[in-house]
Amino acid sequence: MTISASLVKELRDLSGAGMMECKSALVEAEGDISAAQDLLRKRGQSSADKKSARIAAEGRIAFAQNEDKAVLVEVNSETDFVARDKNFIDFANASAEAVFELRTDESGVDKLLAAETKSGGTLDQARIDLVAKLGENIGVRQFRQIAAKGEIGYYLHQGSKIGVIVDVTSGDADLRKDLAMHIAASAPACIAEKDVPKEQLERERTFLTEQAGQEGKPPEIVAKMVEGRMRKYLSEITLLGQPFVKDPDISVEKLLKQHGASINSFARFEVGEGIEKKAENFAEEVKAQVDATG
Repeated sequence: MTISASLVKELRDLSGAGMMECKSALVEAEGDISAAQDLLRKRGQSSADKKSARIAAEGRIAFAQNEDKAVLVEVNSETDFVARDKNFIDFANASAEAVFELRTDESGVDKLLAAETKSGGTLDQARIDLVAKLGENIGVRQFRQIAAKGEIGYYLHQGSKIGVIVDVTSGDADLRKDLAMHIAASAPACIAEKDVPKEQLERERTFLTEQAGQEGKPPEIVAKMVEGRMRKYLSEITLLGQPFVKDPDISVEKLLKQHGASINSFARFEVGEGIEKKAENFAEEVKAQVDATG
């Protein structure tokens, strides 16, 4: 059966798949464009299944905001080459927008993938189509939404490799941006000492006590050493205790007091954090991209 170039182009515009894939699907579907679309989706699912075990530790952090909420989503790809592709960026942004359809973070990634996108269809179908188009494993790893009690500040760093949202009461837009940049740079674990889990504090205190005890000091000196090191530890992991990156002579807590402001909550995502990454080879990235797009 002869398939016209115009029909192939029409299917490509609808699906985003490569020209050869579109022509093959149309031949198999005997020119029925709807049936050809179904075939492409099935092939895309098969492709996504095959690639699902491959490490996807690159990608980007997407940000979205509406009247009362702000969202961060981590979307992963196998290579930074694909993470810079416009289709991937559009999917990441659509993923962030889809979070607004969920009520809480506890809904989980599975429910997010089942959410409808503005362009129609589920987010997971859009992901599967993108895997087929770009030839890499692509996944939505995590998301966080914050219902603002004050005003939202945000910051995306290094081509959206790190993303931060922070909810601040009082203060101005410059302060909110400075705080978001600080969180991006300093990666605090929580806002204040009261937010650190007791078990974590006990583990650290036990470790520091054992460490100081090995230095042969009297018990009263060991106790003072442990308290000093605990203060240092808390100043490193708590946002309020950290030296402000733009002025290390003051703490973030002091900065907030100067502005009569307070922090209600924050979220910080870093692409691929905790995932063992494979060695990158740019030439191989380009070849894989060329092979995938035909």
